[in-house]
Amino acid sequence: MNNKLAGKNVLITAGAQGIGEAITKHFIDSGANVAIHYFSSSDTADQLTEYAIGKGQKAVAISGDLTKEVDANVLVEKTVAEIGGLDILINNAGSLVARRMLSEMTVEFWQKVMDINLTSMMFVTRAAVSHLAKNDNSSIVNLASLAGRKGGHPGSLVYSTSKGAILTFTRALSSELGPKGIRVNAVAPGLILGTSFHNTHTTKESAAETTANIPIQRAGNADDVARAVLYLASEYDGFISGATLDINGGVYNM
Repeated sequence: MNNKLAGKNVLITAGAQGIGEAITKHFIDSGANVAIHYFSSSDTADQLTEYAIGKGQKAVAISGDLTKEVDANVLVEKTVAEIGGLDILINNAGSLVARRMLSEMTVEFWQKVMDINLTSMMFVTRAAVSHLAKNDNSSIVNLASLAGRKGGHPGSLVYSTSKGAILTFTRALSSELGPKGIRVNAVAPGLILGTSFHNTHTTKESAAETTANIPIQRAGNADDVARAVLYLASEYDGFISGATLDINGGVYNM
């Protein structure tokens, strides 16, 4: 239990599946009020909402396509109206969509992945800043990826590029929003098994090969990422901003 998060108002995008679900659950268990954005995972979003309310906390599930500016604005407005404010924003929404090499790339596919991973993050963050700035200590945590550091496996060109951009987006925002009392950090997960992302886009053979080269000899799980996100979001590390925390078992150590 991280008691410093008790009573904080948190918005988690894509907070009802995979890593997002674990992040939401950890915030609830730490006593936070949560707004759970989802695109298609309505059942899990409703279950998490009921779980939080059952613990005496505020919670709401909100659907939306965050590549649409209107949906992103409505998400933030509903969050503030339903849980009473906004202290922490977790920008978790993103997808590889499919593996495509440069030779297979179309403008439409490139833009689609960029919009899902990067433009949506800008939309939600822009809408949230005025609310976050009302508090003395607010925090944003962005989900990047080891692919943004190393370039990813073949076929992840646009995904890796978008995740690399999130690292820069994080550093730039930390400078811009610091004077408003808002810290901005990122996490960059490596191989996190048991999520729909890797279940869809990573073969068992590829996962086994990657795991064999991880220094601590295991893949990560969603809880590994959730704990790191909560750490960066918490007030007790209030001098950390513009940083990216790598969560990969030692694969990337520069």
